[in-house]
Order: sequence, then structure tokens, then C-alpha cells
Amino acid sequence: MAGEEAAAAAGPGNEQLLAEGKEPASGGYDGKCVFCRIARREEPGTALLPCQYEDLVCFRDIRPGAPHHYLVVPVEHMGNCKTLKSEHVPIVKRMMEVGKSVLQKNNFSDLNDIRMGFHWPPFCSISHLHLHILAPASQLGFLSRLIYRINSYWFITAEQLIERLQSENAAS
Repeated sequence: MAGEEAAAAAGPGNEQLLAEGKEPASGGYDGKCVFCRIARREEPGTALLPCQYEDLVCFRDIRPGAPHHYLVVPVEHMGNCKTLKSEHVPIVKRMMEVGKSVLQKNNFSDLNDIRMGFHWPPFCSISHLHLHILAPASQLGFLSRLIYRINSYWFITAEQLIERLQSENAAS
């Protein structure tokens, strides 16, 4: 399987991740991954929004759950949030910065009324790390409140993910 070959090439232990239904934390570029293609500007239908970091891109979600719904994605293919380690905390923080910046550039200033987070596997539709930025959180519809629900087993806020990654580091 091509994914297994890519995982093996990316480093030791990745075969085990695939066997557990997880993906390696990083792997460069995957031509089958729509987010990799978007990040490399190979999907002309997706407009990229201004981003202050070269290793991240931001664009509008194709199925918005709020008036402002953006995705922040690493340019390099990275697995889902469950594959991250403590050394990935800085990229998650930069992803959050980009999300806040895009909201402000789009005239949304109440940063207390936003939701930023990740779908927790196996509830990821695309296995390339992507941060959902939704605002205003107070205007999420019924279905969006369910899909992006805080303290659920299918969605984790960016802050919760950072805490989890930092606590894993402290436990080691």
C-alpha cells in the first residue's frame, strides 16, 4: 500500500501507527491529500487567505458551520491531531495565531466568541492536520454545535490539545 510505503520512508515506528489506524505526524507531500494540493496551490477553486507563516495556509471551509469558518493547515502533510507530540506545540500555537489574525482581517474582533479546534480520530474527514476556526461561536446552528462540541470525544479545542501535548511531555 502506498501509504504504508510513505510511512516506512518517513521513519521507524510508522508502520505501527498505520496498523492502529493512525498516520505518521509528518510526511512531506501526499498527492492524494486534498489539503496538500490546496497548500501547494494545485486546487484552483480554493482561494488562500493571507497568512503570516510560510509553513501554514488558511482558506474558507467548503461547508461552513458559522458565518466565519476557516481552516488553517500546515503546508507539509501532517497526520491528524492524535499523531502529534510535544514538539508540535509551536505549530499548533501558530495555527491559532493565524486563525485569530484571519478573523480580525475579516472584521471579526470578539475573540471571546470563537471556537478553534480539531476533530479527534476517527472523526476526521481528512487525515491532514487542520484547525477549524469558527466565529461567532454563539451563532453556531444546531448541527454545528454538535459537530464542533467542546468536551466531546470527537472534537478537541486547540487549547485542550496543547495541554494534552504538554502533559505528555511532562509525563515522559
